[in-house]
Amino acid sequence: MLAEFQNHLDHNFPFLKGKRLLLAVSGGIDSMVMVDLFRKSGCEIGIAHCNFNLRGEESDQDETFVRAFASKTNIPAHVTRFDTNQFAEDFGLSIQVAARELRYKWFAGLLESENYDFVLTAHHADDNLETFLINLTRGTGIEGLTGIPAQNEKVVRPLLPISRQEIEAYAKSNGLEWHEDSSNASDKYLRNKIRQLIVPLLKEIRPDLLDSFSKTQDFLRQTQSLSEDAAIIIYQKVAKPYGNEIKFDLSELKKLPNHKAYLYQWLREFGFTAWEDVYTLVDAQSGKQVFSSQYVLLKDRETLVLSPLADATDKREYCLYKGMEALEFPLKLTLKYVKDVGGKSNSAIFVDAEKLRFPLVLRKWKEGDVFYPLGMHGNSKKVSKFFKDGKFSLRDKENAWLLCSGDDIVWIVGQRADERFYAQTTTTNILHIALNE
Repeated sequence: MLAEFQNHLDHNFPFLKGKRLLLAVSGGIDSMVMVDLFRKSGCEIGIAHCNFNLRGEESDQDETFVRAFASKTNIPAHVTRFDTNQFAEDFGLSIQVAARELRYKWFAGLLESENYDFVLTAHHADDNLETFLINLTRGTGIEGLTGIPAQNEKVVRPLLPISRQEIEAYAKSNGLEWHEDSSNASDKYLRNKIRQLIVPLLKEIRPDLLDSFSKTQDFLRQTQSLSEDAAIIIYQKVAKPYGNEIKFDLSELKKLPNHKAYLYQWLREFGFTAWEDVYTLVDAQSGKQVFSSQYVLLKDRETLVLSPLADATDKREYCLYKGMEALEFPLKLTLKYVKDVGGKSNSAIFVDAEKLRFPLVLRKWKEGDVFYPLGMHGNSKKVSKFFKDGKFSLRDKENAWLLCSGDDIVWIVGQRADERFYAQTTTTNILHIALNE
């Protein structure tokens, strides 16, 4: 296996030669085999071990084992401890995701501070199969079926072609020591259930499962490459950049029988996950929006407009079309036709719908804006003067929104209504607009 491994490095990872390599070592059989293979290949290596404090004394024993091994073999060792449970609680993450976040951030820091060139992990062929099955059960695009990548920038996974069976055989024949992780025997985690129940059955049905699976993934990667090429070609016909925005022409997009697949390819890098909401936006009414953590996708007539959230909040004008019952972003507004005028409140207004010109526009204020504050008996006032008299802070002014009908201000939202539009007791068509915090 050593000769095959070295040949694998020569053909697939020639850039690792002569580099300083940081090996992620848990103390388990996979990582201990990886260390042994790289030691015998004459590479300059260091060890990185994370104690996640998840298994009590057992976690400490793993740390002690790795430290002792590094000392015995004169390999530089870097060891850290994490309060993984607290981190997961603080950021609302699962334990597995929290552990991943913590270790990869630490690895990145070690690359820089200790002058390593790459981080190497011991993911192998069975890990790759398990990840495929996990993604398959969750529902995924084609990229979720192409498996664990052999390289993500500075992270390299050189054991991916090697099976768990081969790793176990190598460890035993070379007299290697390792620590078993007792959590691997638990059925608490989905991966363990797949490893213990599903994979053995598949291997019984198909003894050469890993080989056939590897071929399938090669085909999937080729298919993914073709779909990405097609997405680039179609993108040039459908999408147009405008400053920090991208506008997608729906008239062109709807001509494609598989437009959902193109939207997925184009938008996944912007962090969108609510795909059904994204797809229904194509035929939704104007003003509907879908959000990722940093972007907003807006339906605007025959266009989908992608904007960074910061830019959208500061510059975009949001339309409220006739018949809309709610706006979710950047403010939560509800619109409802009522029979009577209720009590006056800064958080809601009652307006004469007959005086409104739709679509209403929600926008930021600008110098020169003038309105007729309710209660001032027809006298006008500059919005800037209203802010000054109200002792608005700079932040308050930056966060202020105006609801407008044409060029006229209907409401400084949450602050003061405009008298010209306010409903009277004799008004027959009353629209109630409320700000929901």
